[in-house]
Amino acid sequence: MIDKEVIVIGAGLAGCEAAWQIANSGISVKLVEMRPITSTPAHHTSEFGELVCSNSFGSLSPDRAAGLLQEELRMFNSLILGTADKFAVPAGGALAVDRSKFSNSLTESLSNHPLIEIKKIEQLDLPSKENITILASGPLTSDKLASKIQRFTGIETCHFFDAASPIIYGKTIDYKKVFKASRYDKGDPAYLNCPMDKNEYINFRSELIQGQQANLKDFDKESANFFEACLPIEEIARRGIDTMRYGPLKSIGLWNPKWGDLFDRENRLKNRPHAIVQLRMEDLEGKLLNMVGFQTNLKWSEQKRIFRMIPGLENAEFVRFGVMHRNTFLESPKLLLPTLQFIKRETLLAAGQITGTEGYAAAAAGGLLAGINASLLARGKKTVTFPSESMIGSLMNFISNRNVILSNQKKNKFQPMPASFGLVPELTRRIKDKRTRYIAYQERSIEALKGFKKILDSCFEKDHLLIKIN
Repeated sequence: MIDKEVIVIGAGLAGCEAAWQIANSGISVKLVEMRPITSTPAHHTSEFGELVCSNSFGSLSPDRAAGLLQEELRMFNSLILGTADKFAVPAGGALAVDRSKFSNSLTESLSNHPLIEIKKIEQLDLPSKENITILASGPLTSDKLASKIQRFTGIETCHFFDAASPIIYGKTIDYKKVFKASRYDKGDPAYLNCPMDKNEYINFRSELIQGQQANLKDFDKESANFFEACLPIEEIARRGIDTMRYGPLKSIGLWNPKWGDLFDRENRLKNRPHAIVQLRMEDLEGKLLNMVGFQTNLKWSEQKRIFRMIPGLENAEFVRFGVMHRNTFLESPKLLLPTLQFIKRETLLAAGQITGTEGYAAAAAGGLLAGINASLLARGKKTVTFPSESMIGSLMNFISNRNVILSNQKKNKFQPMPASFGLVPELTRRIKDKRTRYIAYQERSIEALKGFKKILDSCFEKDHLLIKIN
């Protein structure tokens, strides 16, 4: 063990991943988490890595951007992905988890690690430059710490408004009106689907856009800035009569076997529902169901009234209503290197959603890189960047000073970014077919990471990246 300690602020997904990587490299970690001493508008427990929005990590397929990112993280023995795989619930072609078992397991793994000291306090300031520190306080960073970060950076922190979907009791669903299926029969039939005819949809949309909104508490309503990838369902509805039908309520590819053959085009066009609301399992037993794509800022009484208009949910009981909260993130391209070190202080790193990455796997990727580089700094070695050909490397390039020109253009204001093939460098040869092109991206990434991993392993005294998760 090296006689050096790294401070990790925040025990969300990025902080958990960073602390795990550092401790497994033989370096002591002080993991600081303010909950339950100080809570947030979105958290409900004091467990580490609590998933406050969806329980889905996105597509499992490696020829999809989210799936490739997951595959890359598994190559480096990510704690977050390993735990997600362990507590996965049926979700068709996606990786979704039992959120309670997932966060409980993370808490147990980190609390029992001999080189990790847990400090349940609110971090009120940034540690001094003599301390190697990872800022992973997340989009719900406390106001006191956020003000210190703003003073340190000299740049106003950005923010956007995020929303979480309601969760309902599975036993309160009318199973005579819903059916189980995954889109295009991909994977096991993992979703419960509530079909709507045209009149039901039009009436539902009308009530949705007229529903009473909850107050944004002490947030500035005039500066409300929705993150486009996580819009409230009522905001989607306002954008056009069919907008929801081409988004979370699309019925294409979802089929009840009672209606006949899915691949009979004439029959499909004749009988396909006008819209479909999907419910995804929250736990392995299916006792809890998440309303897919139903992030909302409606008042709780309005959610109960309006969502019960959905066929099959007439008597639904809600475990949790949807909530909306303000997320904070840095203007990272002006502040961070691709190593996730701050330009003005190399001993301070940032990781996770506060840096402007979107999605659970992306948060874990930031924690992975920050943890690796903190470990290298503690050894007095040079920090590293992931290959640009990888999804991890492309994401880190996007949120770092590699992207500073884009950040300085007012018309392209920096906003959180999920994993996307649009971020990776073009292939040396042109491939017109999209699926074939994405597979080529995947193969190129894995090959680049194999070489990178060999170089990285040689930087450490012991191969901590191969330590297995119990």
